[in-house]
Formats: sequence, C-alpha cells, structure tokens
Amino acid sequence: MLKLPNRLLTIAGCIEQGEAIADIGTDHGLLPIFLYQQGISSKIILSDNKEGPLEKARRNLFTYLPDENIDIRLGNGLIPLDYGEVNTVIIAGMGGRLIIDILEEDHQKTRSFGKYILQPRNAQDKLRMWLFRHGFTIVDEHLVRERHHICEIIIATTNSYTFQRQHVSKEQIKSKEAELAFEVSSLLLYKQDQLVKEFLERKILKEKHIIQEILVKGGGKDLKRIIESKNRLEKLQILFDQATDSAVQKQEDLNGD
Repeated sequence: MLKLPNRLLTIAGCIEQGEAIADIGTDHGLLPIFLYQQGISSKIILSDNKEGPLEKARRNLFTYLPDENIDIRLGNGLIPLDYGEVNTVIIAGMGGRLIIDILEEDHQKTRSFGKYILQPRNAQDKLRMWLFRHGFTIVDEHLVRERHHICEIIIATTNSYTFQRQHVSKEQIKSKEAELAFEVSSLLLYKQDQLVKEFLERKILKEKHIIQEILVKGGGKDLKRIIESKNRLEKLQILFDQATDSAVQKQEDLNGD
C-alpha cells in the first residue's frame, strides 16, 4: 500500500469520500493514486504539462494500480479538463502566481469546479487576495511541515457558475494588506493550528533580519522601508501573542477537564 509524505497526506485528508478529483501538475501521481487505492476517489485525473512527469506517473500507476485504466492527460493547467467533470481540483507544489495564471486562463471553466485545494510554494498572500477579489470562499487552511519548510494548504470553494470579480474597493484590499490578512490566515489562528506559532515566529525573525540588513547596508533613502518593516514586525508580534494566548487558554481548558 502506498504511503504519502505529510504534505500530500494532509491534502488527501481534505478530500471527501466519493469526490472526483483532478490533480493538476501531478508529477509522480502519488496523491491521486493514494486516493484511488483508499477508495476515497473512484474517478481520478492525472494531468501535467510535460511528458517527463507523466511518464513517472505511468510507472507509479503500473506499480500500484496495474489493473486499472486511469485517466492521464497532457496539457497546461485546467485546459485538459472538461467543464465541471470533477468535484475537486488539486493544484499543489507550484508558485502562487502560477496558480493564479491557471485560474485566470478560462474564467467559466474555473467556476465550473466546486472546490479547489491549493498549496502554493510562494506568493500565498497574492493568491488569497486573488481568491477574495473573485468571490471564492476560503473554507479551511492547514499548515504542514515538509523538511525545513512550513507549507500552507488553502481549501477554497466557488459560489456560482458565473465568474465575475467582486466589487471590492482598493480601500478594502489595502486595509486587509495592512493587517496582514492575506499573509496570515485568520482561520489558522482561530483553529489554533499547532504550527501557527512557529509559522509566525519565522516571519518575525525574517522581518528582524530585513531591518538589520537595511540598517547595516542602507542609507537615509531606506527610512521608509525601515518604517514599513517595523510596522509589519509590530503586527506580526501581535498575531504571535494572540496565538500564544490562545494556546495557553486551550491548555488550561484541557487541564480543567
């Protein structure tokens, strides 16, 4: 039986029984193979824009599902899919901007799938902002450790089959950006995710390093950057303190029980 690394296992846990899935940029195909093996998804589509990864997926299919006729497709993004033919689209292990490009390619097709599981390697804030502007609902988020990294997994649903940008003002966007709402998900804080404190601590250390670098190398023209970084640092510290207080309260509640 196939075993998955934690990142892919966490994504697999976001799939409900009976959901048909498409794995975009499937690479080795291990995630959809696992979902099929476990009887979670009886319909899986493995898609990639390069023959090399698909060949790896074919070899894994031969190893783990030798008697099954599994759907493998070559093409960019959502192009290989028919409108609405799966419940859930998985796009994992790509940059956030590339994921946005994929979702932007065909607005009506993007809306025809009810659920997306997205795991951006970077530009997570840009992806959340795009989802917000286009009327998607982020229903859940997870953090998962992968070697030296903490990966962010976003589960988003579409609200209608008519793709249109929400009437979101620049002021709303700026306000959310200023409060780091696109960078640090409130869901992770609300859920008291076990990695959220470390996740925030890493951001705090990175911001401190940026400030130190500017002070050492920069001049007077970098005053604005220092002010911006110090403002970010202050807000990150507030979020970290909130996460710490929540963790303490949770432990006290458990001890009380």
